[in-house]
Amino acid sequence: MNRKYILPLFLLTQIVFLRILPYFSDYVEGFYSNNLYIRISHFSRTVLGKIPFSVGDCIYAVLILSAISWFWRIRKTWKADWKDHLLKILGKISVFYFFFHFLWAFNYYRKPLFEKMEIKREYSDADLLAFTKRLIVKTNEVQYQITKNKSAKIVFPYSQKQSFKMILNGYDNLAKEHPYFKYDILSVKKSLFSVPLTYMGFAGYLNPFTNEAQVNDLLPMYTFPLTTSHEMAHQIGLASENECNFIGVLASVKNDNLYYKYAGYSFTLRYCLGIWQSKNEKIFEVLKKQVNVGILKNYQESQDFWKRYDTFIDEGFHFLYDNFLKSNNQKDGMESYSKFIDLTLNYYKGREF
Repeated sequence: MNRKYILPLFLLTQIVFLRILPYFSDYVEGFYSNNLYIRISHFSRTVLGKIPFSVGDCIYAVLILSAISWFWRIRKTWKADWKDHLLKILGKISVFYFFFHFLWAFNYYRKPLFEKMEIKREYSDADLLAFTKRLIVKTNEVQYQITKNKSAKIVFPYSQKQSFKMILNGYDNLAKEHPYFKYDILSVKKSLFSVPLTYMGFAGYLNPFTNEAQVNDLLPMYTFPLTTSHEMAHQIGLASENECNFIGVLASVKNDNLYYKYAGYSFTLRYCLGIWQSKNEKIFEVLKKQVNVGILKNYQESQDFWKRYDTFIDEGFHFLYDNFLKSNNQKDGMESYSKFIDLTLNYYKGREF
């Protein structure tokens, strides 16, 4: 067989393999997620964690420039040699696809967290209402503890660099109860692409090739701990967005620092209020009046931030990412972000916050 066909055929083989893999989630969980991946991620974070800038972002920049350069060079020969060029593109995609899954993305096919932690996913409107009211009380309490003023918004007092280190406390506390959430070797960076990320509508991402957690450094700082905790959850092998939101919330509210607790509580409360706003406007208005004004000011701060960068660009990227998630064993796509409420609600049913 001509060598130029090998990598494109390997791509086809990978696609078929990944269609079968969801039926073997226990095997993925045992062999990959809890074994091979742990070794890979620890190695990556050990090597790159202390480098102060994002190595992954630099690699992406080089790859993007190389791709643009390559397309420019072949622009005159594309029609005549389209078959060879297409095979080269498919070959490069095949290699990219392999390392994407080998280094991280096989985690998309692991055992769901609700099964592992034995958490129910169903809840009634009564359950949601009771949970929302509990959240309002707790978020109000923490907001007032910090500000001593119900009308004052939270102003985060730590630098972004300090914030990254302080988040480890929440993961350490979480691991005391659930050892499989232990986080070792910090590798969290401010993204070099924060401006493009903001226009794309993303607060952060995990680089699957370098295992660096990238955080958008333009975000309102009161949201910084939750966003970082979410990306760190990806680093420890959770691929599902709802699971990462869930673990991000747990790692935040279990932190000993009140500002981190506030990030977790206010994030969850905002989603609950959003559900009520779409479900029952009257109940939403009643609940909103019970929330301290300072918390609502933080919500407005975040809303104003994203509104400044709101263009057609974020809609396009959200559409692409929605389909990307659906093609990677996340049937809910972008909606999966909000699905963490069922995990959080049922996890705290009968538990203290």
